[in-house]
Amino acid sequence: MAPTLSALAAAAGCGALIGSIRQWSEQTRAANQGMDFGGVRTHTLWALLGCLSAGFPWALPVVLALVAGHLISLRWSPAPAAVRAPGGTGIAAALVTVLVGALMTADQPRAAVLVTALTVVLLGLKQPIHDWTRRFTPADIRAALQFAAITGIVLPLVPNRALDPWGALNPFKVWLMVVFISGLGFVGYLAMRLLGARSGITATALLGGLASSTASTLAFARRSREEPALADHHAFATVVACTVMLPRVTLAIAVFSPALAFALIVPLAVLALPALVFALFFAFRRPTDGAIEAPAVGNPLGLGTAIKFAALYAGIGLLVKIALAQDWQAGLLPLSFVSGLTDVDAIALNVAHSARDGALPLPLAARAVLLAAAANSLLKAGLALGIGAPGYRARAAGILFATAALGVGGAFWTHW
Repeated sequence: MAPTLSALAAAAGCGALIGSIRQWSEQTRAANQGMDFGGVRTHTLWALLGCLSAGFPWALPVVLALVAGHLISLRWSPAPAAVRAPGGTGIAAALVTVLVGALMTADQPRAAVLVTALTVVLLGLKQPIHDWTRRFTPADIRAALQFAAITGIVLPLVPNRALDPWGALNPFKVWLMVVFISGLGFVGYLAMRLLGARSGITATALLGGLASSTASTLAFARRSREEPALADHHAFATVVACTVMLPRVTLAIAVFSPALAFALIVPLAVLALPALVFALFFAFRRPTDGAIEAPAVGNPLGLGTAIKFAALYAGIGLLVKIALAQDWQAGLLPLSFVSGLTDVDAIALNVAHSARDGALPLPLAARAVLLAAAANSLLKAGLALGIGAPGYRARAAGILFATAALGVGGAFWTHW
């Protein structure tokens, strides 16, 4: 299929865009470092070559081989001082540019535009990405590698079947839940490491709560004793971090049981009301755009943390399955409260799976999640009361106790 004029024009445009961002990125180097081979004109021609060659049999592989061979040969040939031999990124960008042109001939303009956009972003963010990665510690890298090894190597080897009569202990599904929850926490942890103390109070609290609201509560409570003058600020950060738990749990539930998540939107929004009132009061009384020290939160991808959550999730899942199999549904609420003192995600995900499978009535599942959230808020209120400074305790613990009371009241609301 020969390329049309519109395909040629689109390919040239995509190539020029990649070349322009590549040339701009290289021009920001120090003058004595030189520029990589290939700018706007070269990338435009590469895209046109890809577009033209895709219309002829065997032409595209030949063009790819010639472009790659030419660029690789430049690394071993003498070059002017003003031009550097292309590195791995330059060679990859060249091959991608050729393939973008080929996609235009294959009548895949959306795919070509998407690949172009991703390439442009990656090329343009070269220096910021380098700056971000310097913020990671050896412990962060080690934790991520351990987690990737366990997930990518061990997970395919474990049995994907239940090992108990109640169908609760499935090693494959248990670890998939670990990956899911750890990934949610890692988003907040990653953003917090990248932004650091430069972010404002609200952003720091939100990210800390996304990574671990319990660890954030501990950190902010301790900081309030070290900096009594900022007790109000640390109380605000604690309340915000703990309130993040509510939408995060709702999002996790929605992935596995949209009906249960929809049923919990209003009750969980009610639980957030005390924190919202306090946040508005604090925002009007004091500016909240200052910076505070980010809480010391462990990497959610740490192997120890993942194994603990796996054991907790499997244990709670087994108890839930036994209770449902024996028709002890009344025992689910005490179990939810006790497990919520440790972790809300484990009981919430187990309840979501049971509600999705029809083994648990939706109202009872919603009550279980509300009780778990109330218990978790109660635990954090106790931490704030026992560790924080006097001014901090009155605010943070008071709001968290109110949140817990609303959770218990919502769980036993007669209109479920």
